[in-house]
Parts: sequence; C-alpha cells; structure tokens
Amino acid sequence: MRTSLLAASLLLVSAPAFAAEEPSGCDKFKWSIDRARAALTAPDRAKLASGSEQGALPSTAITLALVAPADAKLPSPPERAPKDGTFAGFTSVKAAPKAGLYTVSLSAGAWVDLVQDGHFLKPKAFSGATDCDGIRKTMKYDLAASPFVLQVSGARENSLSIAIQPADQ
Repeated sequence: MRTSLLAASLLLVSAPAFAAEEPSGCDKFKWSIDRARAALTAPDRAKLASGSEQGALPSTAITLALVAPADAKLPSPPERAPKDGTFAGFTSVKAAPKAGLYTVSLSAGAWVDLVQDGHFLKPKAFSGATDCDGIRKTMKYDLAASPFVLQVSGARENSLSIAIQPADQ
C-alpha cells in the first residue's frame, strides 16, 4: 500500500513538469521565425569574441564566442546565475539604428540579459520551441536609440548564433 501511495504521489508531483515542457517543432513558435531562422543559419554571420563592441546594430546575425562564466567578465551580474559547466559572453552595441521593438533570437538555449542605460530590459514577449533546426528561442524587447549590452549565460556550447532584428509588428 505504501509503495502504491508513493508511486501515485510521485506521478502527481511530476505531472506539472511534463505540462511545463516547451513545445517541439518550428511551427510551435508564437510568431513567424522565418527571417530570424534564415539569419541564424546564414553563412555570412559575423564571428565575434566575447567583450567585443559594435558601432551599430549588426546587419547580419552574429556568432558570439563564449567562455566560462568566471572568465566572461560580464558587465552586469546575470539575472539568473549560470549553472556549472556552462558558457557566457557579451557584446555591446554603441547605438540601435532607431528606437523600437526588436527581436533577439538564439540558435540554442541560453539566458539573455539585455542591459540599456544601466537597467535590465524585460522582454515584451517570449517564444521558444525544441527540435527546430537553427533556432531555439526568440524574445521581443523595446530598445531606445542608445547603447546597450547583450549578455548571454547558461549556454551549453562555447558559441551561439544571435540575431537582433527589428520586430515584425
């Protein structure tokens, strides 16, 4: 009887974990990812070292080299502490082309902190799905026409492709 109760309680406790899993497949994103996915998989992605500075918003997606979190020297402590064995990095952009809504899309899972005027920006929207070649998550942020820093942490690989594009309203 005890074993049955234990098994039943474990099933109930683990049930929410299954419900919280992200959807699978490219068609499960909340908005069209075609432009971001094309940018993230294009052969002309600029390769950047962590800590690099861009004069303007890159016209193509970038591939950001990542390092151990202790070596990343992120300008701001990440809002979510990175797990052991993961990678982190950042790039700064001197100015956005104009104020507005932008998407930040990643080729693989990682935590993103967008920092502008000394403040962490909160995403206006988020969408992610597993099992979609080339893209894992995309977020929408309101950017001002001022410098910002894009920080990435918690990545499982030592590089990550990132696309920052004006959002399709």
